[in-house]
Amino acid sequence: MRCVIARFPFDLTKSEVEQSLNGIAPEPVVGVAVTINSRVYPVMQVGEVITRQNRRDFTTGEMRRALTRLGFACHDAAPPAPAAPAWSALADESATGW
Repeated sequence: MRCVIARFPFDLTKSEVEQSLNGIAPEPVVGVAVTINSRVYPVMQVGEVITRQNRRDFTTGEMRRALTRLGFACHDAAPPAPAAPAWSALADESATGW
């Protein structure tokens, strides 16, 4: 499939994208993610690998559209779990020491 990323045309196939990410560890996901070969990658990391361009040269939207058209599942990253406040650990202790 032909797609334009950062004003450059690319002929990409789903299998080529999967092959290019073999052996590459996914970075921590912040923002938009894509599932490839049962692994979740940030779309910007995938874009950098398949286009060999700097991440500043293309947008998340461009990569999301291209990857979706290729048949990959793109999704927003789950928000991080809220950290428990420091005082909650003290609330679990017995209050009989007062």
